[in-house]
Amino acid sequence: MYIGQIMHTNLVTAPPETTLVEARELIDAHQIEHLLIVNKKGKLVGMVSDRDLKQNWASPATSLSAHELHYLLQKVEVAMIMVKTVKTVAPDTTIERAAYIMQTENISSLPVMVGDQLVGIVTSTDVMAVLLQAIGMSEESVRLGVLVDDRIGRLAEVTAILKEQRINLQSFFCWPAKGYPDISHLVIRVAKADGDKAIAALEANGFKVLTRYEQDLRPFLPSQAAA
Repeated sequence: MYIGQIMHTNLVTAPPETTLVEARELIDAHQIEHLLIVNKKGKLVGMVSDRDLKQNWASPATSLSAHELHYLLQKVEVAMIMVKTVKTVAPDTTIERAAYIMQTENISSLPVMVGDQLVGIVTSTDVMAVLLQAIGMSEESVRLGVLVDDRIGRLAEVTAILKEQRINLQSFFCWPAKGYPDISHLVIRVAKADGDKAIAALEANGFKVLTRYEQDLRPFLPSQAAA
């Protein structure tokens, strides 16, 4: 899936001259966490987050009265606090690439650009929802884990066993098993009704199935790796 398929296109924008009070009102009114700042030509020049506003809201001396503080904040423009170097993506960016960018850059939103034209925005919440859907997370599924040696054909062996039992896979993905080189942790989701049947079939073919958190993975390692 691509960012263009999930991005928000009903954008809330504001000019750099917007005051902090006005920016706060826009964010609250539209229930958003990021305000896109565009110049008179409609070009993206910065971004202000709800967190940015909170950090700068009470920055003046605490001896000011509420009236005085409100008056001062009406004079401060978002151009003074906005992030000017904004990380962006194109609509054809994959969901997983967007998630990687957000994680490595420690950000929670990405404006979407076509050339220099702002066309959308995507948030970490949007990306997380898609990833959860992709892994088949639901109350009607069961999660099974299998540790296998990382070699050609291993995935096919596991799926063939389940296919033979006419068990449908809701999702299937893997990652390196931490602390065990050349071992992959396969994570399989099947319908809850098929859970016991899937476990029995895999164990009958020599695979050890994880159904819960285990601190010590050694008993579940492939025979050669455990030796």
